[in-house]
Amino acid sequence: MSRAWGVLRNGWRQLTSMRTALVLLFLLAVAAIPGSVLPQNRISPEKVAEYARNNPTSAPWFDRLQLFDVYTSVWFSAIYLLLFVSLVGCLVPRFRDHVVALIRVPPNVPKRLERLPEHADGIDHDGDLAATAQRLHGLLRKRRFRAVVRGSGDEYTVSAEKGHLKETGNLLFHFSLLALLIGMAAGGLYGWHGNRILVRGDGLCNSLQQYDEFVPGNRVDGERLPKFCMSLVDFKASYLDSGQPKSYRARMAYEVDGRSGERSVAVNNPLRLGPATAYLLASGYAPEVRYTDRTGRSQTIAAPFLTTDLTMTSQGVLAFPDANIGVVDKTYGPTGKVQVAFDGVYLPTVPDDVHAAKSAHPDERDPRLMLRVYMGDLGLDAGTPQSVYTINQAQLGNGLLRQVGGPIALRKGESATLPDGSKIEFLATRPWIAVSVRHDPGEELVLGGAVLLVVGLLGSLAGRRRRIFFRVTPGGVEAGGLPRTDYAGFTAEFEAIVREAREGAEPDGELVRPASGGHDSGVPGGDAVLRG
Repeated sequence: MSRAWGVLRNGWRQLTSMRTALVLLFLLAVAAIPGSVLPQNRISPEKVAEYARNNPTSAPWFDRLQLFDVYTSVWFSAIYLLLFVSLVGCLVPRFRDHVVALIRVPPNVPKRLERLPEHADGIDHDGDLAATAQRLHGLLRKRRFRAVVRGSGDEYTVSAEKGHLKETGNLLFHFSLLALLIGMAAGGLYGWHGNRILVRGDGLCNSLQQYDEFVPGNRVDGERLPKFCMSLVDFKASYLDSGQPKSYRARMAYEVDGRSGERSVAVNNPLRLGPATAYLLASGYAPEVRYTDRTGRSQTIAAPFLTTDLTMTSQGVLAFPDANIGVVDKTYGPTGKVQVAFDGVYLPTVPDDVHAAKSAHPDERDPRLMLRVYMGDLGLDAGTPQSVYTINQAQLGNGLLRQVGGPIALRKGESATLPDGSKIEFLATRPWIAVSVRHDPGEELVLGGAVLLVVGLLGSLAGRRRRIFFRVTPGGVEAGGLPRTDYAGFTAEFEAIVREAREGAEPDGELVRPASGGHDSGVPGGDAVLRG
């Protein structure tokens, strides 16, 4: 039993050492690399599926090793938990010892001051040993040392120390790191975020089904999300003549907690929706077209086209799966369906060379919609997910969907008649925006931890712990100095203190400026202790 207890105690000591914490922190950084290199199921499952199709040999092994779910994997969670335990076990004893050191008065003067790194003797006194000790005490207090006078009769001693800021900064740095870990864990467990493209006039209520992409935390119930709604009233973007964007501003209507209203949303000015926040991520154009099929039935849609460059050249698909209902025509595929789709490019400003297929400016100065026509079976009834921004290439490959006629170029208000007698009209464009709605319960803790981490780091670099001792006897005054940390300016500071002690004058606080911020104090404003 005692042997097992010894093994456990030794293991705990190893785990809670600062060296082990640093190793675990390094392992955590290394373990996060696959999550940045490989697609992740929680972020983009379609990219994981695409990777598996393109890499049939390595993908199954990666899946067994949980490399597609790095941040929820057993091995990543184990490193995270061990780092957390290591930091707690390391910091709690250090914090307790530091509090004791702050409360405790400076230690007694060593018997052999000449053995200290800095030493001086032959300092005269005025005959009154107690008054001399008090004068030296005042000298050190003016320099913001924590000082205490001890002794009586023929010997008085003065002990002083300074520089607890270094350990305070160290502890603050590591506790801030612990706060960061807790905040990130809270965000991963109870946070969530969803992305959605909103065309002007579209709305979104906070339910799982209304997001284009939704990533819940491990402890989040997607059916019990907070209730709020928002919609895009309008969007304005302005650009310089060079095409550089000048401003983006969306007008959003919202309803949350029984309140409703409108407000402007910009890139760095998100919309607060109760516990969640909506951020403006991107914008673009959604061509609005009307299609009239063979039966004379008209349908109008506005589909967002995704931008491909900084001049807002956009690509997308306009699909009409309900076109030509009741019409069977084997010309366009074996199923006889005559569904219709258009894919192509939208140019806000047509360049001088029309064949360049790239907009000359992001603003709509001379817009043009360039389309290709497809008819047949769009494959939407197969039950397999597919992108709404591209034509189903599998349907083209098996002959169920065919391109019809040549390309079409339309300005706003223009129309074109297709080979089967149907008609397409380019009515207008609507702006769209991409919004990311996020709830992260740990973001405030992470922010506070990041700020305090920097403060703690600066404090640990600035602090220099050292001690000064005086012994006052009828034969004279002897002084000694001990730097507790590497401090290049300690000799100059010690010599200045000794010089003031020899002169018998009150220090003006400007005789020496210790290197690297030497004027820190373990207990700012702490009272001296007098023991007689």
